[in-house]
Amino acid sequence: MLQVQAGSGKELRLALVGCGQIARLHADRIVADGRATIVALCDPLRANAARLQAEIARDAMIFTTVDELLDGCHADVAVICTPTNQHFQQVELLRGRGVHVLCEKPLAETRDRIVRLIEGSHSSNPALAVAYQRRCWSVYRTLRREVQSGRHGPVRSVTTQVAERWQQTIAGTWRDDPSFNPGGFIGDAGSHKIDIVFFVTGLAPREVFAHSDRRGSRVEIATTVSARLENDVSLAMSFIGDSQHFREDFHVHCAEADLLYRDGRVFVARRNQIEPIADLEPESNPNTAFLDLVSGKVPNFASPAVALPVWDFTQAILESARTGKLVNLPVGSV
Repeated sequence: MLQVQAGSGKELRLALVGCGQIARLHADRIVADGRATIVALCDPLRANAARLQAEIARDAMIFTTVDELLDGCHADVAVICTPTNQHFQQVELLRGRGVHVLCEKPLAETRDRIVRLIEGSHSSNPALAVAYQRRCWSVYRTLRREVQSGRHGPVRSVTTQVAERWQQTIAGTWRDDPSFNPGGFIGDAGSHKIDIVFFVTGLAPREVFAHSDRRGSRVEIATTVSARLENDVSLAMSFIGDSQHFREDFHVHCAEADLLYRDGRVFVARRNQIEPIADLEPESNPNTAFLDLVSGKVPNFASPAVALPVWDFTQAILESARTGKLVNLPVGSV
C-alpha cells in the first residue's frame, strides 16, 4: 500500500486548486481532520483565494496557476476543485511532480482524457482519487454491504430520485456553460447518484432510454431515465434540478427484502414491515478517505477507473434524450 513520504509525525502539505464554493467544503474538512496543512491556494481569481486565506488558511501562499504553484511551493497532496475542463491538465501537472491528487468529479471532460488518466495511474504512487462523496457515506456503505452480501436475495430493480434547487444557483456561472459542464445537472450533481448505483449494486448497465429538459438554461436540468442493468435488473432514475427543496431517495428491491435510503436513514423492508438498520458502516468523507489513502491506511475509495462507467452512462443518457432512442451500452463498459 502506498505511503506518502512526509516524515514521521509531520503534517502533510496540501494545495487547494480552485477556491470557489465547493473548495470551502473541502477546506473545512481538511482543517477538521488535522493531518494536513493548507499551504497553497490556487485560483485565477486572486480574490477567491484571498477570501479562503483570510477565513481558513492564513499562512497559505496564493497562486493563480498550477505552474506557479509547483514552482513556488512544495506540496505533498492537492485537491482539485476547478471547472471540469481544467481537471485533466491540472491532474497531469501535479502528479507529474509527485503530488497525490484528489479531484472533483467529473474526472475530465472527454472519454479519451478519462482513459488517459486511468492508464497513467496504474502505478498508485502518486495516488489519484475522485471525490465521489457518497462512497464515503455511512448509509451507502451500509446499503452496499447489505446488497452485496446476498442474504436478501438477488437484486431485481433499483429506483432513485434526486431533487435540488440547482438551476436557481447556476445563472452566470460555469455550471450553465456546456463547454465547462457537459451534461448539466446530470454531469454535475447527478454524477454522484449514477456512481452510487454501480457502487451499491456492483451491476453494469446494459441499455438506457431517457428524456431531458433544459428548462430555459443552457444545460440539462430535469431528466428521467429508464434503464436496464445486467441480470435484467430494471433501473429508474429521476434528476430534478429545479425543485424547491433537496430530496434524495435510493431504493434497492431484492428478492427477499427492500433496502431503502430515505431522509438520511437506511431501512430494510419485509412483508410490509419497515425497520431501520442499526448496524451502520463508519461515516467518512472524500478528504478523510483520501488522507487515509496517502497515509497508507486503506485502498483507494474511488480510483480513476470508477469515473469511466459514470461517463459512459451519462453520455448514453444524453444521447437517448437527444435522439429519442434506446441506447445500448457494450458489455464491459463498467
